[in-house]
Amino acid sequence: MGCVQSSGGDDEAKARNDEIESQLKRDRAMAKNEIKMLLLGAGESGKSTVLKQMKLIHNGGYNDSERESYKEIIFSNTIQSMRAILEAMPQLDIQLSPQNDARRSIVLGLPMQLEGDILPDNIADAVRGLWKDQGVREAVGRSREFQLNDSAVYYFNAIDRMANSSYMPTDQDILRSRVKTTGITETTFKVGELTYKLFDVGGQRSERKKWIHCFENVTALVFLVSLSEYDQMLYEDESVVSTNLSISLVIRS
Repeated sequence: MGCVQSSGGDDEAKARNDEIESQLKRDRAMAKNEIKMLLLGAGESGKSTVLKQMKLIHNGGYNDSERESYKEIIFSNTIQSMRAILEAMPQLDIQLSPQNDARRSIVLGLPMQLEGDILPDNIADAVRGLWKDQGVREAVGRSREFQLNDSAVYYFNAIDRMANSSYMPTDQDILRSRVKTTGITETTFKVGELTYKLFDVGGQRSERKKWIHCFENVTALVFLVSLSEYDQMLYEDESVVSTNLSISLVIRS
C-alpha cells in the first residue's frame, strides 16, 4: 500500500500562488473603479486649469505653503503681460504717454521670471501707472493682434492687493496663473467609489510627440479648446490661428 506525503515546498508554492491570485483579484477590482482620463489640447487651452479646479473641488484645495509658491508665478505673469503690451504698442502704432516712459523702462528692464514673495513697490507702481495709461488700454483692446495672457487685465486690476506685504494668492489668482507644462502631470482624486486619474500632457509643439505614450488603458480622452482664442494666433507660431490648430489636432488624435 503506497503512502503519499505532501512536501513543505509544495505547500509554500501553493501559498505563494494563492497570494498572487488574491492580489490579481484585488487589482482587477480596483481597476474597475479607476477612471484614467487624458487631457489633450494645444498650448494655453486650459488643461492645467482643469487640474487646478479638480484639486480645489475634490482634493481639499491649496494649503498656505502651496499658495505661497504661486506668488512668483503670479508676479511674473503680471510683468510678462505688461511687457507684451509695451513691446506690441510700436507695431500697433499706439503711443505711450511720455510721463510713463520711466515706468516702461522699469518693466522692460525686469527679468521674465521674478523672484521673491513680495512685489517691490517700484514694480507695483510701474504696473499701476501703466495700466492707467490710455495707450496701454487701447493696446489691450487689440490684444487679438499679439500674444497676451488672458489673465492680464485680472492681475492689473488686482495690483494693489498683490502689492500688499500680507498678500496671499486666492483660489482665483491661482486658477488664472500660467506656467508652460512640460512632461506629464498626474492628478488623482476620488468621487464616491471611483478613483480618477487625470493626466495633463504639454500642448506646445515640442511636447505633442509624448502624447502617444499616454494612450494605454485610457478610459476617456478630454480634448480642450479655448473658445476665447478663436481669433488669436499661437504663441509658438503667429501665422497659425489657435482654434485652427485645435481642430487639426482633434482630427489627428
